[in-house]
Amino acid sequence: MSIKVKISRLGSRFNDLPLPSYMTEGSAGMDVFAAIDDDINIEAFGTVLIPTALSMELPKGYECQVRSRSGLSLKSGIFALNSPGTIDSDYRGEVGIILSNFSKNTFTVKRGDRIAQLVVARYEHVEWEESEKLSDTSRSDGGFGSSGVSR
Repeated sequence: MSIKVKISRLGSRFNDLPLPSYMTEGSAGMDVFAAIDDDINIEAFGTVLIPTALSMELPKGYECQVRSRSGLSLKSGIFALNSPGTIDSDYRGEVGIILSNFSKNTFTVKRGDRIAQLVVARYEHVEWEESEKLSDTSRSDGGFGSSGVSR
């Protein structure tokens, strides 16, 4: 099943770059590309905002999550910060990707590099129902790590 989402290029300077796209048939995330003219260096432990030259119109009830690319994270220490970041359905500005370098080496982003993944997901709005007591579970208020590590 798929939904149609409107996407706009912000100017024609990066028309040569693909729209976010699935790299394989089983991919959940679409790779998004760096829309830059000049290389951007991310110094060790530094953070930069990489433009995509794209904006989108998500249907109400959907968000677009920005996630790290596993290969960049494992091989280069590059993570999409605030991952998953959320692009809300009422946001119409440029999609920017916050990348952080958790390695000891400078990392260079080049024009057209695949820098993150986008996953469009449905969400629900909730109404809080204040209550004096919540139901008990086997974990209850055991805290962080209370479900254990081993089987």
